[in-house]
Amino acid sequence: MNTRRSFIKKASVGIGAIPLSDILRAGTSDPAARKKIVCVGGHPDDPESGCGGTLARLSALGHEVVVVYLTTGEAGINGVGHEEAARIRRQEAIEACRILNCRPVFAGQVDGDTVVSNAALQHLQDLIGRESPDIVFCHWPIDSHKDHQSASLLTIQTWVRSASKFILYFFEVCTGEQTMVFHPTDYVDITDTQEQKKRAVYCHVSQDPASIYACGHAAMEEFRGRELGVKAAEGFVRMTGKGMANIISP
Repeated sequence: MNTRRSFIKKASVGIGAIPLSDILRAGTSDPAARKKIVCVGGHPDDPESGCGGTLARLSALGHEVVVVYLTTGEAGINGVGHEEAARIRRQEAIEACRILNCRPVFAGQVDGDTVVSNAALQHLQDLIGRESPDIVFCHWPIDSHKDHQSASLLTIQTWVRSASKFILYFFEVCTGEQTMVFHPTDYVDITDTQEQKKRAVYCHVSQDPASIYACGHAAMEEFRGRELGVKAAEGFVRMTGKGMANIISP
């Protein structure tokens, strides 16, 4: 039984892990300094548009980055059946991950029909556990899209239950339309990887990538950059409850 005391004990997992700011500042010439990063998104294009610049920075530093897509975007192409849409969107995700130098993993849920259940939680927990990440990124839990919520809630419960120590960060997508009430605690300067991120998003041809940026992503990158004092940045909320911002320099 998960009592309140056991929940608090489990939820403290990750507090002593290495934060994103330190990982971005540290060199990776020593193989022991290289970390494992996992990003969980609801659909192909979500991790890329939400934190693609950060993933590219981490990969360029020599860290191993894995992108987990909860679904394969089966319902995401009008007039195309689920099987064919999944084939198209899977390949788009693979191409995007190639640009970001990340490894794609597909968790097997169905676009538009995601579930939060004990079985789904165990599956994602096993998948993330096999990666043994130091840091995990996922959707903000009160995004408007229910698949984003499912991805977030399953990842949060994985964090709570995990015996390994990793830090959990939430990313934003299309703030004001999809991500709501998001106030970053941490920022990453993506000035040098902004175009790389955009190329990755534009791999998702079936999703009209220009409309993804028109949703406000370019404005988000500029606004978060203004908050940090750089050209472009991505904002995150760290799952620690500490409320102290870590300003991340290039």
